[in-house]
Amino acid sequence: MTTPSNTPSSPWYHGINRYEWLVLIIASAGWIFDVYEGQIFNLTRNQLLQDILGVGPDAPEIKKFGDQFLGVFLLGGTIGGLLFGSLADRHGRRGVMILTILMYSVFSGLTYFATTLPQVMILRFLVAMGVGGEWAVAAALVAEVFPTKARAQASGIFHTSSVIGTWLATAAAIAVGSQWRHAYLIGVLPALLIVWVRATVKEPEKWQQTKADPTVRRGSFRELLTSPLWARHAFLAMALAAVGLGTFWAVTVAGQDLAREMLKREGLPDGEIAEKAKFAYGIVQTIGGGFGLLLFGPLSARIGRRKTFVLYHLAALVIVPVTCFVPQNYHTLLMLLPVFGFFTLGMHAGYAVYFPELFPSHLRATGTSFGFNGGRILAVSVMFFAGWLKALPGMPLPTALTWLGLLFLPGVVIIAFLPETRGEELPE
Repeated sequence: MTTPSNTPSSPWYHGINRYEWLVLIIASAGWIFDVYEGQIFNLTRNQLLQDILGVGPDAPEIKKFGDQFLGVFLLGGTIGGLLFGSLADRHGRRGVMILTILMYSVFSGLTYFATTLPQVMILRFLVAMGVGGEWAVAAALVAEVFPTKARAQASGIFHTSSVIGTWLATAAAIAVGSQWRHAYLIGVLPALLIVWVRATVKEPEKWQQTKADPTVRRGSFRELLTSPLWARHAFLAMALAAVGLGTFWAVTVAGQDLAREMLKREGLPDGEIAEKAKFAYGIVQTIGGGFGLLLFGPLSARIGRRKTFVLYHLAALVIVPVTCFVPQNYHTLLMLLPVFGFFTLGMHAGYAVYFPELFPSHLRATGTSFGFNGGRILAVSVMFFAGWLKALPGMPLPTALTWLGLLFLPGVVIIAFLPETRGEELPE
């Protein structure tokens, strides 16, 4: 007897049609370039700031402005995510996706011409607005197009594609070396994706149904924040995302800095240190992070969303001090960085899996964006605190990262107050 495609015993991908796969590929492509635009600054910021500030590689201003610029990026992502998430619920997924891709592509390319810190800051803010908006729209689109049985796995794959963006950014950063401007010029290429989006993507049936109902207030922040249930989900999702985003920019990306400090102690020249540190973070650590992201979906489909979040947060709490203090040389650090990336980055796939399941169709992109991108604004304070902590005289980087790693604990508490959505239909 043939097993029906919607039975629990059949593979999750059984019965997925061609259009659903295309949506996943397009959403993932947009997210890949989202991540490229975010990571290219992380990977080139030392050379960029040295050039614009006219200082050496060890100048304290590098750490100070580096973390502050990342804070500006988080703030821009918050504002863009909230704006474009609401517009996507009101006017449709496709048009807003096109607008956000165009926005982050153009302003990334314009960074090539920047010569002052204020110029870079403004452009990074505008790039972040596009990045924050595109993620929310794509996450909602994938969740609405895929059936319940396949939703967690498809959403997990969507977010896992971020590692390709990190690899592309790493390859570009290594290829351009100290000529950092060219890496931002490459960021114009995602604009070509707009043609594919326009030709392929249709508005999801669930969104079209809400559009046909004149009594539904699509994309309404007022409804989101005054309805007791949706407001509760929105603020708890925001707090959960703040833990992951704050620790990502304060802790996870510091894998590069751990490698750099280790290589300095081993006496390597500055040029070799820069390239090996980029490789350690952008390739080795990101491989582990990719597996962590990819496994979140299947694991949450098996044991539930909440238990999977708890597992990742507790494991991240442990692996941070281990990675900071156990390695005695660069090669030992390379062995631990994939595990470090697996748990500190892997939980981020949960936001794409879980957040769209917390809100109805007419508020899905708005609520998803409020959770993920609203978390950015809370994470901004973490970034400024991290910059201050790391710059303290006599503060070793491993000690600072261990203290910052304690931020994973609140995530365990927050998830206890959110519902389990495994196997549930999307709310309408």
